[in-house]
Amino acid sequence: MLRGVDAVVVRVPDLEDGLAFYCARLGHPLVWRTADSAGLRLGDTELVLSTTNGPETDLLVDSVVDACAEFVRVGGTVLVEPEAIPVGRVAVVQDPFGNRLTLVDLSRGTYLTDADGRVTGIAGPSGPT
Repeated sequence: MLRGVDAVVVRVPDLEDGLAFYCARLGHPLVWRTADSAGLRLGDTELVLSTTNGPETDLLVDSVVDACAEFVRVGGTVLVEPEAIPVGRVAVVQDPFGNRLTLVDLSRGTYLTDADGRVTGIAGPSGPT
């Protein structure tokens, strides 16, 4: 059910300061950015800087709705019901031991960006939107 780590999210008080530290000083390349968050390359996953969320680890699943149903079936609970995000869906579940897990699917696609990494749209299953 869990396919891998989609992203590690860290909270920063200011996005530009976060980019200066993680990109300029630590060398993580910018992949995409919005007004309040930025995705940086971290191996096969992303390090996401956010002024509104974090810290959290986002786990990739094929379908957030199906993964939540399976999680509940085997004894977990859903803390935050599935909701839409620009690239898919997200939910927060909790295992029987109190661990919170953020589940993400990329059912709507991935970000399209300009030369500066600013998000310009979504590349979905049927092309750019």
